[in-house]
Amino acid sequence: MWSAAESLFACMATFGPRTALAEDGHELTYDGLLAAVASRSRHLRELGAQRVALALDNGIDWVLWDLATLHAGLVCVPLPAFFSADQQRHVLDSAGIDLLIGAGAPGFASLEGDIHRRSVAHAAELHPGTCKITYTSGTTGQPKGVCLDLATQLAVAGSLVEASASRDVQRHLCILPLATLLENIAGVYAPLLAGARVELMPMARIGLSGASGFDLARFLQALQAAQPNSLILLPQLLLALVSAAERRLPVPGSLRFVAVGGGRVSAQLLERADALELPIFEGYGLSECASVVCLNTPQARRIGSTGKPLGHLQVRLADDGEVLVKGARMLGYLGEPAPQGEWLGSGDLGHFEQGFLVLHGRKKHQFITAYGRNVNPEWVESELVQQLPIAQAWLHGEALPANVAVLVPRFANTPDAQLQAAVDAVNQELPDYARVHHWLRADTPFSASNDLATANGRLRRPALFNHYQAAIAQLMAEGVHA
Repeated sequence: MWSAAESLFACMATFGPRTALAEDGHELTYDGLLAAVASRSRHLRELGAQRVALALDNGIDWVLWDLATLHAGLVCVPLPAFFSADQQRHVLDSAGIDLLIGAGAPGFASLEGDIHRRSVAHAAELHPGTCKITYTSGTTGQPKGVCLDLATQLAVAGSLVEASASRDVQRHLCILPLATLLENIAGVYAPLLAGARVELMPMARIGLSGASGFDLARFLQALQAAQPNSLILLPQLLLALVSAAERRLPVPGSLRFVAVGGGRVSAQLLERADALELPIFEGYGLSECASVVCLNTPQARRIGSTGKPLGHLQVRLADDGEVLVKGARMLGYLGEPAPQGEWLGSGDLGHFEQGFLVLHGRKKHQFITAYGRNVNPEWVESELVQQLPIAQAWLHGEALPANVAVLVPRFANTPDAQLQAAVDAVNQELPDYARVHHWLRADTPFSASNDLATANGRLRRPALFNHYQAAIAQLMAEGVHA
């Protein structure tokens, strides 16, 4: 019986002369890809590598080294560039990395080009079958390593190929960093299983820098240059694409399947995309399940939902509404015991509507008002940031008689009246218990540098509460918004 890796490479071999990877005029056929992977695999074994970290920009090199680690039977650990220096050191040390490909790091000796090596005396024991460790950024503490085997990753990729088959995706442009598991599996493995062409560009050319830097003009130029059939976008990137199309800026007509995930997507934004005839399909996933769990498709789509479960897994709800997943799961967190039982808790709350999963938000983020109403703040926050004047929003109401939002204006000179109008527009669509009853203007954007957000933009809710606790108390005492 073939291993998962042998099956993957055998599948790719059937596409021989087709273009597999393309970057800045350089193209590599499937035959050329397999030859390059085999060569790099031999080199990794000659170097005696065991655990390999990839710290490269998006490009053909990243994909070839990733596949070479699979071919050689080694462990690959993508190192996100948007992690802080301290987080990157934590990844290298906790994963026991002995070979680093990319920019050097303290303790590593340069061997050749981008390859650096160090000796590791004591490496954390891996869960059997681990071939990739992907680190979740989390909202508190250091990132956690999620150990995955290849069969699970390929099961997700195979389901994604099936879900998008009717759109005949022949060219995918990688928008997200390849160190992001979603792009790694859905943007590389899935297209390669389907014999498609993967277009690769450095992140700067895509228009993305760091965790939150974004250049719309470069983003649109990249889309025009690549003319892709498919993309994977985060909600904020989808907002930028829709806003650009509404302003009649050039958006390629080649798009056939644009998946969006990584955060709650406003139904209003999806309706705007529909009006522009943009082929947007919202999904849901988590690293602990090797990325995508549910996805809307051309055959089964429901705005306001994250779609139906993919074919390789099952989803049900716990008594408290938590989403549970069976059939695709991590081997375990690095350094922790393997999870027990068949069903894995996601930490997300939701409900089903005719088989479509509708998410409410994170279980741990839900707050209860003084009137006993449960509110998932992510729902309200996702609606607030769809309003042009509001760049970021945090909603708090735990044990309070009214909900308070802290708003970061999109532009520093945005007048309070515009923020109030934006809040009013959102409140019209919300039930009373979830509305923004009062609001504060943030004194600074939420970012990793001030510890109010993670490196990839997720809110650090306890830190935000500590930062604004006194201001909220004063606001509630006065009973007026800022």
